[in-house]
Amino acid sequence: MSKIQSLFPTLLYRAELPNAAKLNGNLEDAAITLSEDDGAGQRWCEKHGYPGYTSFSSNFDLAAMIPAFKTLVKELDKHASAFAKELHWDIRGGKPICDSIWVNVMPEGGSHTSHIHTNSVISGTYYVSVPQGAGPIVYEDPRHALMMAAPQRLATAPREMKSHISETPEAGTVLMWESWLRHEVPLNKADGLRISVSFNYVIGVK
Repeated sequence: MSKIQSLFPTLLYRAELPNAAKLNGNLEDAAITLSEDDGAGQRWCEKHGYPGYTSFSSNFDLAAMIPAFKTLVKELDKHASAFAKELHWDIRGGKPICDSIWVNVMPEGGSHTSHIHTNSVISGTYYVSVPQGAGPIVYEDPRHALMMAAPQRLATAPREMKSHISETPEAGTVLMWESWLRHEVPLNKADGLRISVSFNYVIGVK
């Protein structure tokens, strides 16, 4: 008799914030204002070929500056704690603390190449505006570089067995994952702005 076990799972946390319309309206207004007024951020995006606008290089602690982001972080804190519990971490009396948060405004034709988030344990994105056609976020199997001569998986393979997995968010969606998980944002084909808020959590005492 044979037995196959599933080992070393990679967890993706998803939640939908209830009654998010008002918060999203405030976040969208703030994001548009930042994209228009943040000269340092604009220059960084132009220098690095980043499509649209991100405050990552210029304002990564928006919760200390803008009330809507402070409200969002309070909501995210609850979900980060729930996710950490599901990960069965021994955090020795500490808790997840949001140490950076930034906004992304991606126009039609924009994309974000594959990357990870260093110096953090939980990363994620909250979606403010997701126009139809904006597309998913795509996660890569973290073992990919170690697979050497392994054949490609069948197109009919179960979702959890695929090498790349797409997750399609909606406005109000929270996605969280462990920060070492590589991910990318494919081409935005929507006629409109895809606005999101990305964040990192560390473990600390507060």
